[in-house]
Amino acid sequence: MKRLLIIRHAKSSWNNNLLGDFDRPLNERGERDAPEMAHRILERGIKLDAIVSSTARRAFSTAEHFAKSQEIKKTAIISIDKLYHAPAHVFYEVIQELDDKLNTVAIFSHNPGITDFVNGLTDTRIDDMPTCGIYAINIPIKHWTEFEEVDKLFWFFDCPKNG
Repeated sequence: MKRLLIIRHAKSSWNNNLLGDFDRPLNERGERDAPEMAHRILERGIKLDAIVSSTARRAFSTAEHFAKSQEIKKTAIISIDKLYHAPAHVFYEVIQELDDKLNTVAIFSHNPGITDFVNGLTDTRIDDMPTCGIYAINIPIKHWTEFEEVDKLFWFFDCPKNG
């Protein structure tokens, strides 16, 4: 059994109009929500084997908070450029390339692709994946290459406003 946590980046700042979308940092709320949500998965007893993130600043910064709480080195975060504003099919590509030694993985990315992706996984739908929202599934597979072909099992959904 594999487990996947799909996480939208925390709230980002729009204070600096000179920064491009890719370079926007987390805002004050994002800096508060990311460690809180990371703590919540620890409270559930979830130990991540890997963290995969978009290279955009706000996504990677969110991933760093989760890495810190999981005692995963920042340098161990798997950065993938194509997760920046990725359409749903890119998530499948990324997941199918994961090492089979990894059983519990968190992926950090962006809307609208992340909402489209999670809504195609199970019967549990999310209207709009909120910032720092976590959509988690269990997948009855041994190899990540089997991911797209099998029925996924909804595990849980959580977001900062649920606290």
